[in-house]
Order: sequence, then structure tokens, then C-alpha cells
Amino acid sequence: MTNLTPDLHAAFAGSHVLITGGAGFIGANLAHRLADLDAHVTIVDSLVPEYGGNLRNLDGLDGRVRLNIADVRDQHSMNYLVQGHDYLFNLAGQTSHMDSMRDPYTDLEINCRAQLSILEACRKQSTGIKVVYASTRQIYGKPDYLPVDERHLVHPTDVNGINKMAGEWYHILYNNIYGIKGCALRLTNTYGPRMRVKDARQTFLGVWIKQVLSGETVQIWGDGLQIRDFTYVDDCVEALLRAAMEPGAYGQIFNLGSDETINLRDLAALLISLAGEGHAEIIPFPADRKPIDIGDYYGDYRLIQGRLGWTPTIRLREGLARTLAFYRANQAHYW
Repeated sequence: MTNLTPDLHAAFAGSHVLITGGAGFIGANLAHRLADLDAHVTIVDSLVPEYGGNLRNLDGLDGRVRLNIADVRDQHSMNYLVQGHDYLFNLAGQTSHMDSMRDPYTDLEINCRAQLSILEACRKQSTGIKVVYASTRQIYGKPDYLPVDERHLVHPTDVNGINKMAGEWYHILYNNIYGIKGCALRLTNTYGPRMRVKDARQTFLGVWIKQVLSGETVQIWGDGLQIRDFTYVDDCVEALLRAAMEPGAYGQIFNLGSDETINLRDLAALLISLAGEGHAEIIPFPADRKPIDIGDYYGDYRLIQGRLGWTPTIRLREGLARTLAFYRANQAHYW
């Protein structure tokens, strides 16, 4: 059993950390945390507009991190960038389910080929590196039972889910065959400051926040009774750090999850109540969204709780309030 309150500063102070997708939502929050832990952080991000990188996310990190604008699909860049690093947090990816259906080849390039590029670079240039891969609950598809644990069959409902599943298993394969120490976390509806809110490429909740604060109508698709769980970004970052520092995580796949579940009608009502403004309407599913909807989902996180001592700490109400406050103060940089 791992220490339930690990000394993260002892683990990461002075270490060399590479974050792919580090100018994006989760990557930037992770970079801020690692800088506070006195790690030497290098961020790799292509800053392609559709994929979530935003230089505003790195505000306050001047002089504390290095930014390298590069595409993880570029083998030569990755061969150079992975050298000399103790940890790699692999957060680069294409997250939009609809984009993956409209343009499956680009999704394949980013979520499969790019993952092999990164792992091959590690195999050739940095075999001692420890890799944590950000996977997704989307690979489970429509759940067969709830809560969903790691033994649940994977049957993705879209191209993005299939490619993320492959990316995840490349990491496990390279751990098992080549000794590149790695693990994967299946994230679920991560939200909080610095997330993309100008469209639904990252999460529907981001769009809802923008709509509420802009006086627009929040649109709830279907009957609004779909159940979800959510992870505040600080809790997600804590899980990533624990997975990186704990040898017992290597070769493993872990769900994140929450002690709270909520249906989308109630989520919209809570968001509007906390904001003190806004309104919502229930509309039918758009024709292109209904076939890939997964219905209810909430995860079982007991495995990561038992192995790494991780539990979520930020309640949904508090997390939403923090997120609304952030975008009220910073909307000019995210709208």
C-alpha cells in the first residue's frame, strides 16, 4: 500500500519533466503544479488552433518552464526532446469526437501515429523515462454496467475512442516489451480553469460555461437525464503526479472518477444557480450526435484509490464556482 500522502516535492524537485500538449488545458495546469514543486519543466505543443493549446494558459510561468513549439508526429523533434528527462506526461492528442468522425485520418495521425513517434523516441533515446498517458473513459463506449471499472469491455462508439484505445495500449505494450515504464489514466469529464470553452472540442461543460456567462441559452440534448461524473482539474493533476512517482503504477490502467454523479438537467441548473444568471432548454439530439452518445456513465475509481491512494477532493459545486470565477476574470483570453 502506497503512502496516502506522498511527498510530491521530494519526488519532483530538481527532476526533468516533459509535457506533451503542455499548453493545453490539463497540461498547463500540470505545468503550473510542477513548477511549484521545483521541477525543470519542458512543454511541447504544436499550438494548432483546433487542439486546445493557448499561450494564455502559461501566464505566470515566465522563466519557470521552457516552451518548445513542435508537433509530436515529428520523429526528429521527439528524438531530441525526450533526451535527459525523468518523466513524460503524454497529454498531446485530438479530443473532439465529432472531428474524429468528420476527419478520421487526422485523428489516426495524432492519436495513434504520434503516440508511436513518442514511444519510439523514448525507446531509442531515453529508456529510463517514466511515461504517464492521458487516456479517456470514451473507450468504454456505452456502458454494460455501472459504475464502470477497468475490467469492463472496451467498445468505443467513435473513431476518437478507437484511436485513443490504440494509443493507450501502445504505452502498455512498450512498458511490457521494451521496459519503457508507463501507465495510463482513463480520464472522465475533466473541467476547471484553462479548459477550452469557445467550442465543444474538449468538453460540453466548457461551452455551457461560456453560454451562461455570455447570456446565451444552454442547450441540453436528449431528455437531459443522462448521468455523468466529473473530475476537477486539480484532482486530475494529483492523479497524474501520483501515477508518475509510484513504481506500482507501471504497466497499469486506472480509471478516475468521482463520489458524485449528476444528470445533465441538474448540472445545468446547478451551473446557472452558481452563476446567478443564464437559462437552459432541452432540445432533441443533433442527428450526428445521437449515434455516438453513450447514455449514462460514471466510473469506479477504487483501483487507483487502493494502489496510489488517490481520491477526488474537490466537490462539484466548489469546482464549478472556481471555474466560473476564473472565466469571469479571464474571458477575453478564452472566448
